[in-house]
Amino acid sequence: MNQGKFNKPIIGFIGGLLLPVLTFVGIYLALYKGKNFFDFVEITWLQGNMSRVLSLSMLPNLGLFFAFIWTNKLKSAQGVLGVTIVLAFAIIILRFI
Repeated sequence: MNQGKFNKPIIGFIGGLLLPVLTFVGIYLALYKGKNFFDFVEITWLQGNMSRVLSLSMLPNLGLFFAFIWTNKLKSAQGVLGVTIVLAFAIIILRFI
């Protein structure tokens, strides 16, 4: 097992949280350039599309997870998987509210 400095669950946890946030901002920039960010969040919430946008924002975690697996950084991959599971449960709860 690779015991490098990037093979820690906290690295995967931070990456697994940061990547969906950056993707969410990227979706905002791609779709709603002329509007305020909070208007984007409000419109997405009112249209009932928030869980869909958040689900799309989590897709890059799949690439990060496999990057950690392929480089044999299994503890970091565990961190990404853990935060992805927690966020997925939050999205499921949000979907049924």
